[in-house]
Amino acid sequence: MIVTLTPNPSVDRTVTLSGDLVRGAVLRADSVTAQSGGKGVNISRAAVAANVRTIAVLPAEKDDPFVVELLRDGIDCRPEPPAGPVRVNLTLTEPDGTTTKINTPGAEVGAADLDRLAAAVIDRAGQARWVVLAGSLPPGAPDGWYAELVAALRGSGASVAVDTSGAPLVALAAGLEQHAPSLMKPNGEELASLTGGDADAIEADPHAAAKAAQVLVDRGVEGVLATLGGSGAVLVTAQGAWHAVPPPTTVVSTVGAGDSSLFGYLLGDLRNASAEDRLRLAVAYGSAAASLPGTTIPTPAHIRADLVEVRSLHQTTASPVRTTSHTEN
Repeated sequence: MIVTLTPNPSVDRTVTLSGDLVRGAVLRADSVTAQSGGKGVNISRAAVAANVRTIAVLPAEKDDPFVVELLRDGIDCRPEPPAGPVRVNLTLTEPDGTTTKINTPGAEVGAADLDRLAAAVIDRAGQARWVVLAGSLPPGAPDGWYAELVAALRGSGASVAVDTSGAPLVALAAGLEQHAPSLMKPNGEELASLTGGDADAIEADPHAAAKAAQVLVDRGVEGVLATLGGSGAVLVTAQGAWHAVPPPTTVVSTVGAGDSSLFGYLLGDLRNASAEDRLRLAVAYGSAAASLPGTTIPTPAHIRADLVEVRSLHQTTASPVRTTSHTEN
């Protein structure tokens, strides 16, 4: 089972533009959609679609339309009393797949709000194979809150994955020797911010990405899944480093692609797959998400893991590894 925590959820509103985004102009939209979202919520959506048991913990009123939608979609949602209404994030998508996001901050929280969320996650962690702490922190939350929660989950028996950015990511990285999660999922820019590398070079060169990720593994993280946009993804563990190349993909929207990649990795782990196959599923899920409109989360029917090429970065002359995807039990 996967327990997800989304401490700063959002209603994700996507405007699909009929032409290019032009600042100051009057633009036309082909469509407008809205969906209950947030990084952890997106992972729980993918889990439900793949018939994997999941519990989504988040702050919202039990009768909020946000929660009603999740329950309608089959997501086991455990809302905790919120500090305020769920925020609204806006995504503008252009015909060539270029995505512009406008994220609002969310309601300001206090210590009691955070304590309720932490208790809800810790109470359920004993049932889980993975606990995922995902997304931004709401205003009022200390930057180190995720780090504290990782430490609190240490005795639960669950593996902990963290996908965040900015100050919470920096705070987590500052104390890896004391509270390293099982998995971190930075993108190229986030990985560069933690290791002092060049973001463009890391995203373009899998060897540079692996070298940067190795810094985090050396400090105690069991695995680093670095998503590199069109360059695929790199996985680094104490056992090795691998790079996966996505299949040719027509990008429609990149929203939710990173969340889908993380779920693909977790799904592979739930299947007891090898490191290569966990990475293969991660890239298959991420590329499938990028090919879908708005915040659409891929289902197993969208996944072509057999088209993802994986190679060991410690054996650069080896031919790419390609296998057929597993069937979910």
